[in-house]
Amino acid sequence: MIEDPHAAVRISLARNSSYITRMNTCLFLTFRFPGALSAAETAALEGLLHSTPALAKALIHTAASASDPYVEHASPQLVLQLYFAQLPALEAAAARAGPLAALCAPDQFPVLAKAEIVQQAMLVRHFAVPDPKLRNAKGEPHCTYLVSYEGEAEDPHAWHSHYLENHPKLMVTFPGIRELEIYTRLDWVSGLPWSRVNFMQRNKVAFDSTEALTQALNSPVRREMRAEFKAFPRFTGPNKHFAMATHVVLPH
Repeated sequence: MIEDPHAAVRISLARNSSYITRMNTCLFLTFRFPGALSAAETAALEGLLHSTPALAKALIHTAASASDPYVEHASPQLVLQLYFAQLPALEAAAARAGPLAALCAPDQFPVLAKAEIVQQAMLVRHFAVPDPKLRNAKGEPHCTYLVSYEGEAEDPHAWHSHYLENHPKLMVTFPGIRELEIYTRLDWVSGLPWSRVNFMQRNKVAFDSTEALTQALNSPVRREMRAEFKAFPRFTGPNKHFAMATHVVLPH
């Protein structure tokens, strides 16, 4: 009999009835612009996030590079991923006169104010992984892989049911994985002036470094995932993958 190398992980996940440890909401703000943020604008951004009421955690994702044998997409220059425990708190931060409106101010954020920006609030599903402790040096960014399913499923319920039942149990077996989250859409209110997108789903996996991500993407697990991808229920639209360097900002 061939030994299953992932058996211990599968058994551990099965003992947790849903292997989802917490749920909340997050706001994705995606920026595309030429060049890079200055040190002053980056510091102003961190200061704004530190002072945003009810913000549980912020991730500042900046463009990075990793080798995926199946896909190649140009990462956006910046993605802000802002977590809130409750949807009303997220909506208050994104209100017309809320704290995030300051990102439109050219005197504070000259690059961001001119950027192409899209927004989407989503429900967060957080999945347990075997070893969640990041090994990067304190203050150094870790690496995430942001994935988006940007179209529509022929049967959304069947699509999400299939995905959540089959794909995460492969993803958590990536060598060196530190975090797995899956995001699904919801109805939400925003007074921010940017275009809204309504992606069907997003995912995030986290690793210590771009090298660790590249190793995972070239592992047998990625081949298993690609095979399972071909079994997804019918859906349309692009499926994009972005390697990002991630800096964590926690409220004061």
